[in-house]
Amino acid sequence: MPLSAAVISGVQKLVLYETRARYFLVGSNHAQTKHRVLKIDRTEPKDLAIIDDKHVYNQQEVRELLGRLDLGNRTKMGQKGSSGLSRAVSAYGIVGFVRFLEGYYLVLITKRRKMADIGGHSIYKIEDTNMIYIPNDSVRVTHPDEARYVRIFQNVDLSSNFYFSYSYDLSHSLQYNLTLLHSPCDPGTVEEVHTRSSRQQDSFDIFEDEGLPTQVFHGLQSEPYAKYVWNGKLLERVKDTVHPDWLMYIIHGFCGQSKLLIYGRPVHVTLIARRSSKFAGTRFLKRGANCEGDVANEVETEQIIHDASVMSFTAGSYSSYVQVRGSVPLYWSQDISTMMPKPPIRLDQADPYAHVAALHFDQMLQRFGSPIIILNLVKKREKRKHEKILSEELFPAVINLNQFLPPEHCIDYIAWDMARYTKSKLYNVLDRLSMIAENVVKRTGFFINRSDFFCHTLRPDERWGDLGGSLTSSGRVQTGVLRTNCVDCLDRTNTAQFMVGKCALAYQLYALGMIDKPKLQFDTDCVRLFEELYEDHGDTLSLQYGGSQLVHRVKTYRKIAPWTQHSKDIMQTLSRYYSNAFSDADRQDAINLFLQVYQPSESKPHLWELPTDFYLHQRNSMALTHDRRRYTHHGRCVLTLPCEENMKKVGVRRVNRYDESIDTYTEFFKPYELTSFDDTFCIAMTNSARELMPKTVGVDPSPFTVRKPEETGKSAVIGAKSSKEETVVQRKTAASAPPPPSEEQISSSSEDDSEDDRDDDGSVSQRSTPVKLLTESGESVRTQEDFLQQSMRETYGLNLAALPAEEDMLIYESLAFVLFFTSPSYLSLSSVPVSCFTTDSIYEVSSPQVDRDNREVFEGHVLTGLGQVRSLCREDILMYREYIKNRYM
Repeated sequence: MPLSAAVISGVQKLVLYETRARYFLVGSNHAQTKHRVLKIDRTEPKDLAIIDDKHVYNQQEVRELLGRLDLGNRTKMGQKGSSGLSRAVSAYGIVGFVRFLEGYYLVLITKRRKMADIGGHSIYKIEDTNMIYIPNDSVRVTHPDEARYVRIFQNVDLSSNFYFSYSYDLSHSLQYNLTLLHSPCDPGTVEEVHTRSSRQQDSFDIFEDEGLPTQVFHGLQSEPYAKYVWNGKLLERVKDTVHPDWLMYIIHGFCGQSKLLIYGRPVHVTLIARRSSKFAGTRFLKRGANCEGDVANEVETEQIIHDASVMSFTAGSYSSYVQVRGSVPLYWSQDISTMMPKPPIRLDQADPYAHVAALHFDQMLQRFGSPIIILNLVKKREKRKHEKILSEELFPAVINLNQFLPPEHCIDYIAWDMARYTKSKLYNVLDRLSMIAENVVKRTGFFINRSDFFCHTLRPDERWGDLGGSLTSSGRVQTGVLRTNCVDCLDRTNTAQFMVGKCALAYQLYALGMIDKPKLQFDTDCVRLFEELYEDHGDTLSLQYGGSQLVHRVKTYRKIAPWTQHSKDIMQTLSRYYSNAFSDADRQDAINLFLQVYQPSESKPHLWELPTDFYLHQRNSMALTHDRRRYTHHGRCVLTLPCEENMKKVGVRRVNRYDESIDTYTEFFKPYELTSFDDTFCIAMTNSARELMPKTVGVDPSPFTVRKPEETGKSAVIGAKSSKEETVVQRKTAASAPPPPSEEQISSSSEDDSEDDRDDDGSVSQRSTPVKLLTESGESVRTQEDFLQQSMRETYGLNLAALPAEEDMLIYESLAFVLFFTSPSYLSLSSVPVSCFTTDSIYEVSSPQVDRDNREVFEGHVLTGLGQVRSLCREDILMYREYIKNRYM
């Protein structure tokens, strides 16, 4: 079976040329060896006329084409002063085409920034865009409200957390993308790619008599998952007209990557968050779910761990874990007309058969498989009913749906009042979340693309045998997903997802052979790096949905946050309130217009005239549904693997192994251009050794070593900001905590909740953060380790404090001089003293032994210099054949 590889887009650099009647969009690959041309008509005032000849041009052909266009569009023959073809703008991709009340606009990406690298596939963030009006001014029909629609559309800041890739499908998980590469392709659906010899009758193959066939690869191009694509509607008008290389899909959310150095071995930790484009909006204006089962603030978060020393998807080691957040899948909302910080929650529609919840969980079962685990963090005990209303409706809905699901695919429901546990002094929030996370990861498992790791055999751990998921011939896949929610799905949800991600990270590193047991502790470089990623992830998602950064962070729930954090929390709360009260309505209109939920027309009211957008997102309110679904038919369980239905959406074409469309090596390293090592992304990205590891000598460089806060690399930079009072406060907080509870004391399962008011025997565990005790004078108290240090003479029999003898120093200096000017390959050679006198420093060194392979390489170079070329092997003939084909044919 031919190997498979992802297809790299052939349009990565664009140049827009304009004439009075046409726009010519010239797209090329990164090496600028293949070009495509798109012709856009400018004489149509309200229609979009695009012509794509589907032809691939070389550089010379494009120059000739542009030269003819320049010559043909000049006002006078032979005129050289004003060109008939002018260069308008350079870009890196097309966001889409949009029309309001006049003609169409073209939205181009003009600036980008690399954010992550996964297996040689680069992920970029949009930095700047350009919106170009297509029709010429001579045919433009003006409308007074056009400018207002343009301003509303541009309120969606495309330079804020929109991401794309030319070769990696960001709308799907790593598990889907890698499993797709190992899935067999249907020969009937394979598109035969015409070679140059079939297009040019006058060319020939000088190797056709050699009997050396070219290795064939299957280039795969999958259909993106529409739920997480944000420019799908903007490209819908030209999707069936242009070549797929012109189509570039973008996602909205978060993307961050950091490098974890484990004794010099690089491990990349990547966090990707995909925000759903269905029922999207702002905090108080989008709550609950719509009639199709899409919920507000739905985000799929994926953490990817891979060994960066090997780049290839086929030979490298990759692991991922996926979890989801989203609003409670019910018909509910909050009235913001009262100008209250917490408007009352109200249920808008009665749903006795849990129809909308069934549609939502049906989508999750199709994408993730079972089990679906719900972690509901809303409050359950309140003086006045507020959040409790949602719990009282969601739990019966889950019970009702489980009646019609097989027992092995039932939805698990975990209700836990996280806010109440936080206020209690007898419980530790993160300890309880760790227990829940352990059970969840054991149920769902995680994805890893290697089956030849024997970490559980070499370093056995009893928890590895209880791990869930599904085993395949190529590794392990995740089946099922954790769905976490509170009311806003921001602060509490982010902390809970961090704890689950931390638990999954331990299992991923254990499976990759990086640690000896699937357990990670706080205050290590690894967890600090992961916590920073999750805080950036939480801040970004909170700004998108709530209008401010996170109010409560992981340090808040660990109760080690400094006093200054309290004032920051107040400012974030005020910022969130201001955004919700004054700017959310404008942001919601911009999102509705960008996603084409509302399409302007002269025959219907304007967007700003609508009293509500309820009817835009609830399609059943605008028309009667004829195909009503049975209430007992729910839950089609399909794994997140390329099934037959998904494989029909995959484009397959046959290419040779050196084709540019699948050459990830050339795409990543770009050997055809001059680059600076200091400017590469792998140097600029966050590094655990540079950012977090202590700079003092003699410290264990392992990122899994627990360190004091003042020992970290970042504390040396920002240590001046921390005062002595904060250290004393941390000491009091940790010292006042009771001892950690035993396993017998924490006997309740993760399904327990806080309905009752009884006080358990469990108590808050001791903080894992080491504390530096201070005396009244401010001096550090000597720790126990200082008294346990023995003298060097007792341990080694000598005192290193005294200088060596002069004779020993002479011998050492002479040896150091010889070894300093000797290449590293000779350092392992044994030296034999020549003289019989012990004080003599003359040694005999034997000549190095050269192995057979190196000797053959050297002899080959000598023969080549003498003009005697050795016979070529099969690999050399194949390589030379492909070079001749690609260069001259």
